[in-house]
Amino acid sequence: MVSDLASRVVRWQRTHGRHDLPWQNTRDPYRVWLSEIMLQQTQVLTVRDYFARFLAQFPNVRALAAAHLDEVLALWSGLGYYSRARNLHLCAQQVVSRHGGEFPHTAEILQTLPGIGRSTAAAVASLCFGERVAILDGNVKRVLTRFLGFEQDLAVLAHERALWTLATDLLPHRDLQQTMPRYTQGMMDLGATLCTRAKPVCEACPLSADCVARAQGQPGLYPVRTRKLKRSSQSLWLLWAQTRDGAIWLSQRPTPGVWAGLYCFVLYDSREALEAAVPARSRSALQDEPVFIHVLTHKDLYLHPVKVRLPASAKLHMEGAWYTAEQLPRMGLPAPVKKLLQV
Repeated sequence: MVSDLASRVVRWQRTHGRHDLPWQNTRDPYRVWLSEIMLQQTQVLTVRDYFARFLAQFPNVRALAAAHLDEVLALWSGLGYYSRARNLHLCAQQVVSRHGGEFPHTAEILQTLPGIGRSTAAAVASLCFGERVAILDGNVKRVLTRFLGFEQDLAVLAHERALWTLATDLLPHRDLQQTMPRYTQGMMDLGATLCTRAKPVCEACPLSADCVARAQGQPGLYPVRTRKLKRSSQSLWLLWAQTRDGAIWLSQRPTPGVWAGLYCFVLYDSREALEAAVPARSRSALQDEPVFIHVLTHKDLYLHPVKVRLPASAKLHMEGAWYTAEQLPRMGLPAPVKKLLQV
């Protein structure tokens, strides 16, 4: 029965759900919020280590708010989607300046903070404060559309709103301080462990008896989304300028743009443009390193590192400065630059 979905999910989560993740078994909104932001577009296995390092350096929202953005980006480096890190820092500052260092208790107010959308706000409000609000991340969309046989195209905003309404109708009604955290966690756990994108484990699912997709034998049809991201590609040449004592020339990337706010080799759209930026007497020393591909959300970057050794006194007519090897680990560097420099 659809009407007892919530109670089935709560019971299942208590005995079969995930309980060993470092951001579980807590009602600390700072930890829950931090994990929710990190888990956007990122796998749990990757997030575990970053989460631990963040808590070690920024144990609470006031510590994060007081940090310099460069510190935050350095710790985030390699996790990708760097706008999340910038919004994370800005959100922490607003929690401190506008809310006295305490996260708001309702999803409605949480949504007014930078980087917190409807589903993230609902996750914090339901898991930490027992508010009766629905989350609708990718895992939950998959569980609900399969269970309900929701055939509408979620690329259409009106259809996604309709699913939000259905998700809200299915929430628990009683003992919300206990049931809402467990229900919210249970829905995420179902999508992550049983109702997976490929090869769902329907026989172990507490909802299988009434699942429309299982009855149809076609869970892979859900959720329906016709609009696909169009992938593109771009070639970039990276000026890897280095002095004899190991200092590296880096420039902070502008916002918005690729790797915004991070420190990077200076980028060029062509080999000719890069060569023209190097002092004439050093152009013969340019050394082309192997080309490699760096994959972004909807773009493939073909990166062409070009290495050159320059005297520390070299006058480079470009934005940036020399940074020592000792400084690099404390700087926010894009993953490809970290890989090249072996930081």
